[in-house]
Amino acid sequence: MRAAVEELAETGELEVAAVARRAGASTGLPYRYFGTRSGLLIAVLEDFYERLGEAAALREYTPDTWAEREQQRIRDWVAFLYAEPLAPLVLGGLVGDAEVAAANTRQLHMLIEMGVRNMAHAQRAGELPADRDPEFLAAATLGGTHALISTALTRTPRPSAEDLVAQLWAFVSGAVGLTSPPAA
Repeated sequence: MRAAVEELAETGELEVAAVARRAGASTGLPYRYFGTRSGLLIAVLEDFYERLGEAAALREYTPDTWAEREQQRIRDWVAFLYAEPLAPLVLGGLVGDAEVAAANTRQLHMLIEMGVRNMAHAQRAGELPADRDPEFLAAATLGGTHALISTALTRTPRPSAEDLVAQLWAFVSGAVGLTSPPAA
């Protein structure tokens, strides 16, 4: 897996033979574990989302308000993606076949579903307006967040993480309808 991540991050391509060479293994070994090039790409993609979950998406935050918790989540999300060599490729649309695209869509839908629960909880607590569809809010904020970060990752020089977090918080707080968001 490490060799596949390194190969993909350095070249933007994932050739099984190159991954095997990088890992010091036979060309057939990756096929034995992952079946196909697509299987290897999907494993890399799933590993990326698992690490994103550990870094930010699945973390429990302790501040009292939804706004404070989500500001911390955004900081952690940006920190992870700024440090992650695969982030530009995954957020920019990892190239693969329909099977890889479907795996990416499944991962995004899982993130949206977590966001739905998060938004609905904040609505029930009276922290977010109850008249907005939590699934639309989750999808819009996730899509917008990834689009903003993807754009930042392609800039030279990159905006500072702090500046990006401030921009993201302005977007998210506005999108979800916070009337007086706390300062980022």
